[in-house]
Amino acid sequence: MTKFTLFVGNDINNISPGISWSDLLHNIKAKYNVSSLENGQKPFPMLYEEIFLHAIKEKHINEKELKSYISDCVSQINQNEIHQLIRDVPTENIITSNYEFSLEGKAVTTNTGLVRETTYSVFRRHESDNKTYWHIHGDCLTPSSINLGYEHYCGQLQKMRDYVVNGTNYSSETVYRAPLMKRLSQQKDTKLQSWIDLFFTQDIHIFGLSLDFVEIDLWWLLTYRARNKYYKRSSFIVNQLFYYTTKKWYELSKDKMQLLQANDVEIVVIDEADKTKYYKKVLTAIKKRYRLPNEA
Repeated sequence: MTKFTLFVGNDINNISPGISWSDLLHNIKAKYNVSSLENGQKPFPMLYEEIFLHAIKEKHINEKELKSYISDCVSQINQNEIHQLIRDVPTENIITSNYEFSLEGKAVTTNTGLVRETTYSVFRRHESDNKTYWHIHGDCLTPSSINLGYEHYCGQLQKMRDYVVNGTNYSSETVYRAPLMKRLSQQKDTKLQSWIDLFFTQDIHIFGLSLDFVEIDLWWLLTYRARNKYYKRSSFIVNQLFYYTTKKWYELSKDKMQLLQANDVEIVVIDEADKTKYYKKVLTAIKKRYRLPNEA
């Protein structure tokens, strides 16, 4: 298989009929009697913390209960033709910020990560039909791993930074203890262990992901990679990152596009308003880059 990775966000799920994030948020607020809370300009991770803290005060709930409810809701998302077309792309690795298993196309029960992570997702992976799926913000099988609140984002970032910069202290004897950057610079112990490795070793094609600024884990990773490539002149960083967007959203999000470009991400603009046709064109563009046959 060709050595590139797909990074797929939640927007591909919006093609399928069913519950949207807006619906889910409304249902959560109603369930925990906090419907009066304003969404406004609140970043979702902070709004989640607000909902949770109000629910604790009113109902003394356990966070696992709230995340289990969210897990049950998103598990109802149905796959569509784009999920199948993504599976058909000849790549070994698919990264996703989604919690459910629509991308895999079938029920997955085993987390094959090198570390048994109950909360964070540095090593979380699932194998299906010769592909590895990296659910970097948790999965429905482990509700406590679902990354929603500010506290969880910060904890995830801490684990990521240790893996990349400081080194690990996991009890697993199979996980390299030296930091990723040191191993890559010395070309030593470079066997793929985490989805983070892919950001320094393979081309990454990002689509269906809004990359909101609250996603501090991903923005840190992009910035750290770019700093090492240009400021520290790390010669081993030779892979490319691509971000796909529509012409409409490119025009509406020029500030974000400029930040992505500053962080060594190439923007690929596709002028297509129909969501299904847009994602088909995204996959066609990726295949064309590697001269792969297009059957979409």
